[in-house]
Amino acid sequence: MAAPRFLDIEYCQTDDALFPVAMAWSLEDGQMKNVVIAPADEWLPEDGDLGDLDLHYLEEQGVPLIELVHELHQDLPDQTVYVDGLDPDEILVDMIFSVMEQDAPFEVAPITDLITNMSSDALEDRRRQLLFEAGLEPQLPENGVYALLLMAQEEGLFDED
Repeated sequence: MAAPRFLDIEYCQTDDALFPVAMAWSLEDGQMKNVVIAPADEWLPEDGDLGDLDLHYLEEQGVPLIELVHELHQDLPDQTVYVDGLDPDEILVDMIFSVMEQDAPFEVAPITDLITNMSSDALEDRRRQLLFEAGLEPQLPENGVYALLLMAQEEGLFDED
C-alpha cells in the first residue's frame, strides 16, 4: 500500500480576495514538496489591498501556475489527497486549475475520511499537539503536511519497509 497523500495550502483572504500563496504536498514515498505561488492577475483585488501580504515577493519568488499545475499532474494523478479540513483547500485547488482551464487530477478529501477512529476535533487537537511538540509554525503548509504525515504514521497507514 502506498502512503496516503496530503496537501496543505496557505492563502490570502481579505474582504475582496481569496487566493493561494503557498502549497505543500506529500509524495508516494512520504517526501514533501512545497512552493510559493505566483498569483494570477484575476485573483488580485482591484484596490490592491492585500493586508500585510508582500505581493512583490509572491511575483518574484512564486512558481508560475502553469508549472505548478504540471507538477501536480505528475505527482498526484488519480489520487485522493487528504487535507486538514480547516481551510477552503478544495476551493483553492479549483482556483489554481481553473486559471489553466483544467480540472484537478486528484480528489480532495478531509483527513476524517482517512483516520476514522477519531473525531474531527480530536484529530485537530492531535495535529496541533504534533506541531507544538516539534516547534513548528502551524501557518506554514509544509508543517501542516508534516503533521498529517505523522498522524498517518501513528495510525499505521504506511508500509513498514
